[in-house]
Amino acid sequence: MLSAEIIAIGSELLTPEKTDTNSLWLTGRLNDIGIEVKLKTVVGDDGERLQETVKDALSRSEVVITTGGLGPTADDITREFTARAVGRDLVYHPEIEDWLRERFRRWGREMPEINKTQAFIIDGADVLPNPHGSASGMFLAMDGRILAVLPGPPRENQPMFSDHVFPRLKEIAGDVYVSRRVLRVAGMGESAVDEIAAPIYSAASDVQTSILFNRTEVEIHIAAQAGSFAAAADASNSLAEKLADALGDAVFSTNGDTMEEVVGTLLRERGETISVAESCTGGLIGRRLTEVPGSSDYFLEGAITYSNEAKVRVLGVSPDTLDRHGAVSRECALEMAEGMRRASGTDHSLSVTGIAGPGGGSDEKPVGTVYIGYSGPAGTHSREISLPGDRYLIRWRASQSALDLLRRRLLSA
Repeated sequence: MLSAEIIAIGSELLTPEKTDTNSLWLTGRLNDIGIEVKLKTVVGDDGERLQETVKDALSRSEVVITTGGLGPTADDITREFTARAVGRDLVYHPEIEDWLRERFRRWGREMPEINKTQAFIIDGADVLPNPHGSASGMFLAMDGRILAVLPGPPRENQPMFSDHVFPRLKEIAGDVYVSRRVLRVAGMGESAVDEIAAPIYSAASDVQTSILFNRTEVEIHIAAQAGSFAAAADASNSLAEKLADALGDAVFSTNGDTMEEVVGTLLRERGETISVAESCTGGLIGRRLTEVPGSSDYFLEGAITYSNEAKVRVLGVSPDTLDRHGAVSRECALEMAEGMRRASGTDHSLSVTGIAGPGGGSDEKPVGTVYIGYSGPAGTHSREISLPGDRYLIRWRASQSALDLLRRRLLSA
């Protein structure tokens, strides 16, 4: 397996306002042909550090890709310092200057002389054309190493890589096929998942496995490589099945589908409908359900009843219930779900009420206390959960728990 490093260049990438998205896209394409990205680095507009970074990367990895810093201005240093890193001169290419001047003329302008710097290419490197911008790329093969120097803007970077770098790397990588699976797990923490999964994936030494925790769930990423796609798929599918069997119904997706997609598929297959009554989630469950194309087949109605008055008026929650138990209570969640189902006429209804914070909590009901209500053909039920995190995470995790409760009800019916 070939190893790769990606170096993103530009001081703006070291600020809170700018994100390096190129490396994410490039990693996906490299992984598709069995090239593993071992390191990603962001370097500001500092020539010495860039030179050192490129030199070190080439000493470790077979493939090094740089992005950015190929413009004509003084802070565009990639051209000069990558050349220094590989111990080569920059060579002037008059055909590039001619192309640039003609490009500017088509825009109705004369080329500033500063743009002439973009006609200099590392000695021995192949010129990578850029029909989407002014910066040519470079591809240099030397001593069993590959250096690809690409522009930064994605609209230039990605076509250049796809058209001129990817085919060469694919040929060098050989017949390597990759099969990927993503399992999504609800209702379990990362350590609990790994405790069950580790003995299984550790035994599959030919398959790469990683466990990640995001805002609402645990993801198990599986990647298998082989000389044919069928062999790679067999390896990834076999491990996915073993992990799914061990983790049971906590696994809600074995192909990367989101919770809202899984729930939508179940409802559509059953020809059934859903409505939601939300308080602390503020419409987030409805938003997630309706982000799935075709959700009008099963999602009929939603109500954001944030105030007590709205809960009484829209859902028919009893004022006595609110007085005795409060809006954040099992009793209120049950009546919200029943009222929503009654008003909408759907097969199933969900409700959520809780304390998302940062204020509003108490010793009895701290921030993160959430009650989920469900009403359906088999009756009305509720669940109390305690969620960690800030307001954003509590709301998202509450929406996930509610949808997971619906999923489990649908599967058990």
